[in-house]
Amino acid sequence: MSYWFLVSLPPLVVALAYGRAPFFAWYGAGLVWLATLAWLAGWSAPVVIGALAALAGAGAVFVVPGLRRSLVTAGIFKAFRKALPSMSQTEKDALEAGTVWWEGQLFSGKPDWNTLLAYPAPRLTPEEQRFLDVETSELCRLTRDWECTQAQDMPEAVWRYIREKGFLGMIIPTEYGGKGFSAYAHSQVITKLSTRSSAPAVTVMVPNSLGPAELLLHYGTPEQKKHYLPRLARGQEIPAFALTSPWAGSDAASIPDAGVVCMGVHNGREVLGMRVSFDKRYITLAPVCTVFGLAFRLYDPQHLLGEVEDLGITCALVPQDNPGVDIGRRHFPLNAVWMNGPIRGKDVFMPLDFIIGGPKMAGQGWRMLMECLAAGRSISLPGSNTGMQKMTARAVGAYARVRYQFKTAVGKFEGVEEALTRIGANTWLSDAARVMTAGAIDLGEKPSVVSAIVKFHVTERARQTVNDGMDVIGGKGICLGPQNFLGRAYQQIPVGITVEGANILTRSLILFGQGAIRCHPYVLKEMNAARSGDLKSFDEAFWGHVGYTVSNAARAMMMGLTGSHFVAVPDASGKGVAPETRRYYQQLTRFSAAFAFLADISMGTLGGALKRKEKLSARLGDILSLMYLASAALKRYEDEGRQAAAAPLLHWVLWDCMFKAQNAFEGVIANFPNRLFATLLRRVVVFPLGRPYFVPSDQLGHEVATLLINPSATRDRLTSDVYLPMDVEEPVGALEAALHATIAAEPVEAKVRRAIKSGQFKPGLLVGGGVDALYDVAVAAGIISRDEHALIVRRGELRDKVIRVDDFPYDFGLRQALDGQAGAARKAA
Repeated sequence: MSYWFLVSLPPLVVALAYGRAPFFAWYGAGLVWLATLAWLAGWSAPVVIGALAALAGAGAVFVVPGLRRSLVTAGIFKAFRKALPSMSQTEKDALEAGTVWWEGQLFSGKPDWNTLLAYPAPRLTPEEQRFLDVETSELCRLTRDWECTQAQDMPEAVWRYIREKGFLGMIIPTEYGGKGFSAYAHSQVITKLSTRSSAPAVTVMVPNSLGPAELLLHYGTPEQKKHYLPRLARGQEIPAFALTSPWAGSDAASIPDAGVVCMGVHNGREVLGMRVSFDKRYITLAPVCTVFGLAFRLYDPQHLLGEVEDLGITCALVPQDNPGVDIGRRHFPLNAVWMNGPIRGKDVFMPLDFIIGGPKMAGQGWRMLMECLAAGRSISLPGSNTGMQKMTARAVGAYARVRYQFKTAVGKFEGVEEALTRIGANTWLSDAARVMTAGAIDLGEKPSVVSAIVKFHVTERARQTVNDGMDVIGGKGICLGPQNFLGRAYQQIPVGITVEGANILTRSLILFGQGAIRCHPYVLKEMNAARSGDLKSFDEAFWGHVGYTVSNAARAMMMGLTGSHFVAVPDASGKGVAPETRRYYQQLTRFSAAFAFLADISMGTLGGALKRKEKLSARLGDILSLMYLASAALKRYEDEGRQAAAAPLLHWVLWDCMFKAQNAFEGVIANFPNRLFATLLRRVVVFPLGRPYFVPSDQLGHEVATLLINPSATRDRLTSDVYLPMDVEEPVGALEAALHATIAAEPVEAKVRRAIKSGQFKPGLLVGGGVDALYDVAVAAGIISRDEHALIVRRGELRDKVIRVDDFPYDFGLRQALDGQAGAARKAA
């Protein structure tokens, strides 16, 4: 074993040091090591020289590019091209759309942490901050979620306010009458609105996400921009975007909706246009839209536009009142109030000018959608689901301090603490990922893989957060009514899980399936070279890939054997990083190298079959995602000035991320089809000294849970942007007031308990006096003052408001249904 170690260690060190250098560098260094070992073993000089000459000659085949390409690479190139699966244009567009950002560093095996820390922390301009503080707060005040639910719509005053104050034009530049807000400002507004109600949040986020405005800004003709963008900014037009069909949901590229280029009559004159048939559903804002984007496949059988017959997916902008358009009846997505419904049309004629970008953009729709999807997906659902979590953390944390059982605040029981810990940690982490990703959009990135990561993980963590919140508030949460602050969120959580790429699909096929090709430094280059028949480019990419794989294997092994203690930590602008985070950077670097090697081994041994191994692909995606989330947590901690009070949140989420990433590694290795590779991966490369992480400690969880039930600056930062009504008749307003009243009353309660224990005070038999009768006796006995008793009375009043549950007449549901039918009849009339 010692001889094996002696022989193998030098090449490993060489690969570690020179893994990014050309092949001949580390090959030559290896020959020097072999010569040294042969000489130490007693070989004669002529034998050593002869052996080295033979090895050098063999190595020349690899070192000399022309020889390598003709004798080695050509055969590999031929086999690679044969094995490479065919790819449609829509698949190619999806793979090449967007940009690669920080996830590319994580995929490299050697992330540059200084690059991450150098990204500027997103900040609001004074105008954006004022809009968040004034207009957005006022929109929250105007919206009462229960009232909207009962009417199944927002009041006209709310609709009017949204339109008049420019909420529908936040991303539209000021030259077109819009706000020209940053992606971060857009995200902040959606987050705050979502702490109040999903109705205004979704109504605002859809026009500012993937939709007509976004597509027009990037691809619209000057005439289209001049006509539509000012009208959209003023709220004069309400947009929707029709993509999903009953037969093509997750597989959106296979939409059956189709149009044919032909001549037709529009506005009384004959023009060249398209006759389109379409059937769309789940279209947000469809029932109230005045114009909608439409995705369909366009054909030109008469070759009126050119030689190509199947032009491909095309995006058009269609007025709602265009002849033949049928806006169907409403959907009710889990009883949500925001408008949603189908849009249909049969042989609807529209001029070619309806195509976004004009006739020259016919067939370019899928690329347009893929390029724009990253920005919207990075904002809308991460913002809305983070807002939902912030509200849950704020309200449930207060409830857990106000609600007593067994003479103790329920938030102080360890079982409840577990739920509160997850609520606080998931909220903090989701917010970190949301903010960092929105900042990337403002830096000009369109990170398609990152947008999928934050969409998947923030919505999944929101599901966990709201479920935990429901467990804590118990019976309060299961009876709907104006006092239930969490019931509607609980109902609507599956919406975020389902839309903009269902989470099962996203995890199984996109996070790694798309990430491996987009983020890997060589795979896409190899694929493109193979498809174009470029042997020279393939040769460069392939052998660069080999060196990359060897280097990551060596680095992962060495870091595993040394516990990654010798990995250099970031030196951010000469300041370094917080000492308490040093080990996280080192271990994440180790995990990055191990992941890069594991990804290469998986792709190399399974090839195209990996696409069908969705569970393995999903676990590899989990590793990449969790490293990204951990990066966001470290970035947030630095950007916020290393707040010591927030350290429990940082430590808990990082231990949780690393533990789950570690389990994902094990999940891949344990199910790897090639058992020899699996054994080598586990025992030699990934976990040579065992798995380093375990679940976050109970003490750390206790510290996180305590942050939720105690007012503090840290709690305020964690739940920033939550709309807090001052009216104690509103549930969240009552909770805020009750929390402070409860804390003020706790010393009085403790004083009475001490008096009873010491024998100063015997309350006697308390019958029919209520839960606070003890304190009435105490003030009469002189144990507490009247001012102290007033604190108890105030606490009791607010506590009772918090724990009350709404009730209704027995025929309430029937009457609501009849009222709804009557209203529908009046509208129809």
